[in-house]
Amino acid sequence: MTRVLVVDDQYLIRAGLVGLLRAAPGVEVVGEAGDGEEALALVAETRPDVVLMDIRMPGMGGIAATEKILAEAPGPPPRVLVLTTFDLDEYVYGALRAGASGFLLKDSGPERLLAAVAAVGCGDALFAPSVTRRLVEAFADRVSAGAPEPPADLAVLTGRETEVLRLTARGLSNLEIAGELFISEATVKTHLNRAMGKLGLDSRAQAVVVAYETGLVTPGGG
Repeated sequence: MTRVLVVDDQYLIRAGLVGLLRAAPGVEVVGEAGDGEEALALVAETRPDVVLMDIRMPGMGGIAATEKILAEAPGPPPRVLVLTTFDLDEYVYGALRAGASGFLLKDSGPERLLAAVAAVGCGDALFAPSVTRRLVEAFADRVSAGAPEPPADLAVLTGRETEVLRLTARGLSNLEIAGELFISEATVKTHLNRAMGKLGLDSRAQAVVVAYETGLVTPGGG
């Protein structure tokens, strides 16, 4: 059973999401919140597996809430699945940096929503690598040169770890990377986890961001 907390400031949207999730097998809606502050309190109270998080909300928005939830959650933190309008939300890059595990477009159909929640709830680090790639490509060049954190040093990675990181940022799944490099899927996961550990990253989404920030992968390129 995947325990889900729904966070959105628009009541009708939130109610629709809650209704859809409650009707789905294997999903339990443990709460709903209208802003980031309420979400923080409910995470501590209900211990969800997945937080379906809107970005634009009054008061504490989705990015700040994601950062606090992942930093302050008692026990293992939940995975945050961000709700975005894709072509309008310029905050998506910040959500990636905050450690969001994946993205869901607000115009997605019911099947896509349920698939996203199920994938993230089962531990997948990212619902759709191709979505993250497009988002980073769209917004990476809008990040100012005076970013608060310097790019990571990829020199700490082995050649194989670097290659796995590059293919991850290109949007390939672990299975596709395994086929590309002629190694097992388990080995891909090991290399990626080691790379993330060396770079101090908490999620696959953050690994994609680092690949772009360091120039390992360039928008529109490989």
